[in-house]
Amino acid sequence: MESIPILKMGNFLLVTIQVDMHDRLAMTLQEDLTNRITQTHAHGVLIDISGLEIVDSFIGRILGNIARMSRVLDAETVVVGMQPAVAITLVELGMSLTGIRTALNVEKGMALLRASLNETTNQITATKWRADDDAED
Repeated sequence: MESIPILKMGNFLLVTIQVDMHDRLAMTLQEDLTNRITQTHAHGVLIDISGLEIVDSFIGRILGNIARMSRVLDAETVVVGMQPAVAITLVELGMSLTGIRTALNVEKGMALLRASLNETTNQITATKWRADDDAED
């Protein structure tokens, strides 16, 4: 069965879609990706869709679902490489892709994920410090 490779890069997973997505492949990607997030404890997912020339409402919905499922599994999602025609189509279909952050390319997408991971780490540290301060009072 056809599948899309999912590469681990540090705390992140990288998905590069280089084939035309059909519904079954999209569903397989959704399942494979959520399993890999759980297995690797990834904190970020970068999905490169630069190879997609067409995105229909189902594929758009799957991308949104992947982002929401990733968030529930404690991983941020960034989609990169969106072609102008794809962006136009998604807007015309009324799809907002809630929960998905976007960037122009892989480099900028990785920077977003790193910044997000740093923000989370800083928030956890600040919360710990406040808890330590409260314990001393």
